[in-house]
Order: sequence, then structure tokens, then C-alpha cells
Amino acid sequence: RLKSSFPIAFFDPSGGGSPPIHVSHQGAVRMASTATFEFTDANFATEAMQSSQPVVVDFWAEWCGPCRSLAPVIDELATDFEGTAKVGKLDVDANREVAQQFSIMSIPTVVVLKDGQLVKKFVGISSKEDLAAAVNGAM
Repeated sequence: RLKSSFPIAFFDPSGGGSPPIHVSHQGAVRMASTATFEFTDANFATEAMQSSQPVVVDFWAEWCGPCRSLAPVIDELATDFEGTAKVGKLDVDANREVAQQFSIMSIPTVVVLKDGQLVKKFVGISSKEDLAAAVNGAM
């Protein structure tokens, strides 16, 4: 299993006004919206493939600059579609099985699923509008 040789950490010394902090099993800290789901190899079958709602999965890694640029867009989508679609992220370094299942060769890659079936796949940076249109199309 690959690990980043230089984990990225965010720290707000003021202690206030920060988004929630999530700590990965590798000890790296990242910011995320509370509406953004964290997919793993262990929960993917039940949380994504068997979901009654459309699902958006952002395949990313901590060391990936474009992935970090896309993160706020994913968090906004999660908030916008809260209750109607499940929007989340899957760290490809920590969850290689699902990444292989979807033949993820480049990150960021975002997939939209409906009833466990791939509806749309975006490779690279995508606009919020394009992603939202794909989610709406899967409703």
C-alpha cells in the first residue's frame, strides 16, 4: 500500500470558525464539509453500490494538488444535494480495491452512480455545474 511521503496537515491556531477536521487512519488531517461522506473499501458496497440515492464519489489522494483544488467543489455539492444524493470522497491510497474496481488511472476522478451503476465519469478538474448536472440527471 502506498503512502504519501509527506502528509499534509491543516491547523487553525485560532480555534474558531474552522470547518470540521477529519483525521485519516494514516494520521493526516484534512478539512471537509460535514455533508461530505467518506467512502472506504469496507463501506463502499453498502453506502454507494446499494444506495437508493444517486452517489457521487471523488477519487482523490492527499498528495494530489488538483484533488485539493476540487475538494471545495465536492464539499459544496455535498451540501447542495444533502438528503437527495450521497456525495463523498474515497482516498485511493488507503482504498485501492474500489479504485481498481472502477479502473481509476488518474486523479481526481469523479464518478456518478445510480442504483449501483456508473452513470458518468469525470477525469480531472470538473466544474460544479457539470457535476451538478450529472447528479440531477441521475435523479
